[in-house]
Amino acid sequence: MRWLIRTFFRGVRLVLGPFMLLWEVVSRPEPIQRPPEVQAEIDRACGDLALYQFPTCPFCIKVRKEMHRLALPIELRDARNDPDHRATLEREGGRVKVPCLRVPGNDGSIHWLYESDAVIGYLNERFAA
Repeated sequence: MRWLIRTFFRGVRLVLGPFMLLWEVVSRPEPIQRPPEVQAEIDRACGDLALYQFPTCPFCIKVRKEMHRLALPIELRDARNDPDHRATLEREGGRVKVPCLRVPGNDGSIHWLYESDAVIGYLNERFAA
């Protein structure tokens, strides 16, 4: 019975996935316009951040749209199709759950921020104008 449920949801994801990705592109908000020197500083601050995500996950799409709105060049790491990223997320983050933002601390520690609303809250708190 379990395999039947998994197969059903894989089929749904296979059919709806392209439409979800298209909707993400079509419904993106306009990015914030900043002075070039401010944007360059934000680009440097985003250099250490990484978002572990699945391409068609609705919560990941929500986070990516907010990243686009805030004009944040955060590295996207596909934890579904890249076994190295998936293993890193499980080994260092503790579980394979997306979206997950990898945030390095000033002391060299790494903080793993799960949940789309928590990630969006962090991004807005740190980078919103």
